[in-house]
Order: sequence, then C-alpha cells, then structure tokens
Amino acid sequence: MKIIFAGSPQYALPSLKALHEKFGVCAVVTQPDKPVGRKKILTPTPVKSYALENGIPVIDSARIRDCVEELKSFGADIMITCAYGQILTRQVLDAFPAGVWNLHASLLPLFRGASPIQSAILAGEEYTGVTVMKTEEALDSGDILLIKRCAVGDKTCGQLSEELSALSAEAAVEAVEHIQKGNVQLLLQDDSAATYCKKIKKEDARITFVCAESAVRLIKAMSPQPLAYCFLNGVQLNIYDAERACCEQAEAGEVVRADKRGITVKCADGAINILKAQFAGGKVLSAADLANGRKIKAGDILD
Repeated sequence: MKIIFAGSPQYALPSLKALHEKFGVCAVVTQPDKPVGRKKILTPTPVKSYALENGIPVIDSARIRDCVEELKSFGADIMITCAYGQILTRQVLDAFPAGVWNLHASLLPLFRGASPIQSAILAGEEYTGVTVMKTEEALDSGDILLIKRCAVGDKTCGQLSEELSALSAEAAVEAVEHIQKGNVQLLLQDDSAATYCKKIKKEDARITFVCAESAVRLIKAMSPQPLAYCFLNGVQLNIYDAERACCEQAEAGEVVRADKRGITVKCADGAINILKAQFAGGKVLSAADLANGRKIKAGDILD
C-alpha cells in the first residue's frame, strides 16, 4: 500500500517517522518554507526536513488544491494527514482510492477544529486522545476508524502535545494495518454531541484573576505558546506554569506570597501559585528566582 503523508509541525514528525519506517512513505505534503527569527531566514517545516533527509519527494505548495495531478502521479492508495493546516477539496480526497485519513488530537466529536489540545485543558477534561477519522469536506466530521485515549492530568499544552504526538504515531501505524487488512469498521460521529474550537489568538491568553481553576487551566493550555500573560506595573508577565493554592485574604490579583515555594496570587474565588514566569524580553525564571531577585514581591498587583 502506497502512502502519502501530509503534515507540517514537530507534532506530526513522529507519525511520519513511524509510517515511513514501517511501510515506506512515497511522498510528503507540507506547508511552504516560512521566514523564522529576527533575520527572517526561510526555514522548512520539520516534516519537510525529515523528508529531504530521507529522500522522500516533497510537495510544499501553499494550495494543495492546485496539486491534484501531482498527487495522483505518485499512485498512492491513501493519504494520512496530521496537523497539516489546509482544507482538502473533494478533488484531493478523490485522488486516493483507499481514502484520506486524519489524525485529530481529540476524542471526536469533542473539539473539532484548530485547537483541540488547548481546548481539552481549558474545559477541564479528565481524558483526551487521538481519533483517526476518514476525512470529509465538513470540518472534522468524518467516520471514526479508531481512538486512543490518555489522561490530561495537570500537564501543560506542551507536555500533553508531546504525549499525543507519540500516540498519533501509534494510531497512524495501527490505522494503516487495519486498512491494509480490509478491517475497516467505521463509527459514525454523533453530530449532536459535537463541540468546536477556534484558532487561539494572543488576546485569548490574557489572565483574569477571577476563578482560580480557570486561571490555572488557561496558563497550562497556553504553555509554551502563545503563553498566558498579565501585567505588573505596565510590564507584561508571561506565565509558563501554575497550580491551585490555598485561599488568602486579599484583593483579586494581589501577590500574597513570593518565595521559593512559588508566587501566590489571590483570585476572587481562591488563589493560584505561579511556578515559572518571564517578564517580556527577559529570561524564563522559576518562582524562587523571581522572588529572590525581588522582581515580584508580596503586595504587588497583577492585572
């Protein structure tokens, strides 16, 4: 069975590696090179870099819909997509006799859309996972081939993404094995239970010190990017990790303790303990370093 893989970021790389090592991938579809860093150096996606290193042909068009004939030229049976980031037209879907299959980082029909990992954390879900679905034209609505689950726990988005990335690789190999054997029993999604998530914007990451649980979820969901933030004396403070803390008598946003154990900030209904943070343009520091350097002290107000 000939496979084309479509994906772009680091998240998709384990799936590509697993598929190529197990079955061989005949071509890769990815996003075009983008300028990176202050010098705006054109840089290939991690998926493209791997493909070039391993002699896999690459299609890196900004519009996959313009590449249908090129896709067909490889004679692939299926395409597996993971964090690819482009909408597939009917012409693209029809180019693969055994279908196009997507590795989506949620337990569908929950969190269809662009930010399923962040959304699972924000919603306080106990579990999330990876769904392998047959791609259709409607957003993440295709029939389900298989699901793999994992606990959300107290992980940041970065930590959970790493776990789900590895789980996606397992799911990708398992899915192709099922398809090769003709063991394809699909489960219809319950559209009435579907929830949707949008692309995260920077303004979505602003912390309001109202609900302590919501503040912790926001911080974890936005770490390591775009990073949850607030302000201290007009200077932006990016927060990488936090946990719930004991309630203190103070006004919302007030720092009630700053030492090696953490930086405790009062919320309207409780408190949070900041564990790691960074002033805009500065180094990422532990709570102990922030407190020792008197960068944040008891009595400060975060807003």
